[in-house]
Order: sequence, then C-alpha cells, then structure tokens
Amino acid sequence: MIAYVNMNKPTALPPASTEQIAAVRRFNRFHTQLVGALNGRMLASEYSLPEVRILYEIANAPAADAVSAATLGRSLALDPGYLSRLISGLEKNGLLTRLPTKNNAKQLNLVLTRKGKATFAKLNSASANEVAALLSKLTASERRQLVGAMRKIERLLKSAPPDRTFTLRDPEPGDLGWITHRHGALYAQEYGWDWTFEALVAEIVGKFAKEFLPGKERCWVAEREGEIIGSIFLMRQDDETAKLRLLYVEPSARGLGLGRRLVDECIRFAQAKGYRRMVLWTNDILVSARRIYEAAGFSLIEEETHHSFGRDLVGQVWSREL
Repeated sequence: MIAYVNMNKPTALPPASTEQIAAVRRFNRFHTQLVGALNGRMLASEYSLPEVRILYEIANAPAADAVSAATLGRSLALDPGYLSRLISGLEKNGLLTRLPTKNNAKQLNLVLTRKGKATFAKLNSASANEVAALLSKLTASERRQLVGAMRKIERLLKSAPPDRTFTLRDPEPGDLGWITHRHGALYAQEYGWDWTFEALVAEIVGKFAKEFLPGKERCWVAEREGEIIGSIFLMRQDDETAKLRLLYVEPSARGLGLGRRLVDECIRFAQAKGYRRMVLWTNDILVSARRIYEAAGFSLIEEETHHSFGRDLVGQVWSREL
C-alpha cells in the first residue's frame, strides 16, 4: 500500500505552555502600565487612548489616502458602534469633521480641523518627549537592543517575513567574547569541530584586542533587531599585506548577502589604508565562505592537509591584489 501525504497541509503547531502564556500576560500588564493605558486620559490631556489613536491615524494618513470610519475600524479592529461614539465625541469637541469625497458625495472622510491639528501636534510632542525620557535612562547599546526586540515582537506577532536589513558597527564591550562563543558553538554544530577551535578563535580575538592598530586594523559587527548576526576582522600581517580573519554569519542571517558585504568592507578598508594585497586562511569544507572569497576576487594559492579541531582537514590560503 502507498501512503499519500499532503505536503501542502500546514504542520500543527504545539500549544503554548502555561509559562509562556503567563509571560506574555505579564509583559502586557507591564506595557499597559508603562504607557499609561490604565489611566482614563493620555499624556495629561482630556483624551483617552482610543481617541488619541484616532487622531494619530487621521493625521498620519498618506495624502492620497482617504480616512473613513470604515477604514479606521478595520485598521484599529474597533467595534463599529464604539468607534462611532468616539468619532462623534471628537467631532463635538471640534477636533475633526466629516467631508464628502470628490468622487462620491455620500462617502464621508474624516479630516482634522485646525483645532484638531493643533491638539494632535501637542499630544504628539508630549508622547515623543515621554519616550525620549524613557530612553534617556538606557545606554546606546541598550536602546538598540530594546528597539530591535520591539521590531522582533512586531514581526513575529504579525507573521511578517524576517527583516532583511542589518547594520554594521564597531565592537562594543562584550562583543568579542560573544563572537568567540558563537564561533565555537556554530563550528561544533555544523562541522563537529571540538573546543580547540574556540581556543584558536580566542587567541586571534585576544591578539586583535591587545595589539590593535588604529587605522590599520578593524572589526565589523553586524546587527539586526538588536542581536549580533555576524562579524569579520581585518588584521595587519605586514606593511603591504592585510589578513582577513574570522568571517562568521549566523544561520538565521544567511541569504541576506551579509557575508559578501563584510568581505567587501574589509577590501575597501584595506585599499583605503594603503595595503597592496589581502590574504586569508580557511578550510576546504567551508564551501559557502569559499564561494564568497572567489566572488570577491580571491584566488587559491596554497593548500595543505592537517589534523586540527578533532578532524582531518585541508587548509587553504587565498589571496588577492588590491
């Protein structure tokens, strides 16, 4: 008998645990208290959170898009009757008015009045100042982590595709240890290398930190949604030769072109600093990395078998002129 399996049928997801549900509820309680949603009025004004949100949606609608009660109801997922009462209250207070559209006199759009625009501008400024005060308590790194975590929460709960954007920055305290850890963990998982590889990475990273030459060496750290997703080092070998070292990209960030971008940054930096050539050492089983090096103009100039990291390997030296 042949069993036919419907490959298009979605796999059933496991139910959330009691602890996970409690954690989300705890965060929701924290957030509603943080933003003052439990108060009857927002930002020391006479308006409620739903009323302020309606003003925001109308004020920030693209010029070409008409805002109607129906579109507001869909975007904010509000009960039509409740939304109608909110709109009527704002209209009674002189903050918005209803105007017929150019093509359909029976269709009414919501527009802020002069008073409504002035009121929203004041509320918007107060909200921005409130958030600025909140962020002022955090370091630059903590702010990036916070914003990245918020983006990740939004993406996951919206079931949106992964964010394909990333930023490159200089290393910060804690980064070098993390990069060493991720090299050890990833190469153990993907290639079965033992802990001696992590020791080698630690030695290279330690040498970079201890003997760092400003203007001749550099490390780039790639970050997305507040998390490190890759890195690369450029180190001086001699006055004319730069050495590319420790390229790594997290599995979740592969396919974004990050590896090639990191290598290109190294090449541009080396050229700008007067190096005449660049070299690197890798192993033949690192196929994806070798493809990046070839695409960036590197050529294989030497290879040799060796036993390292608990495995029999073929080490390779690649080079390119600058």
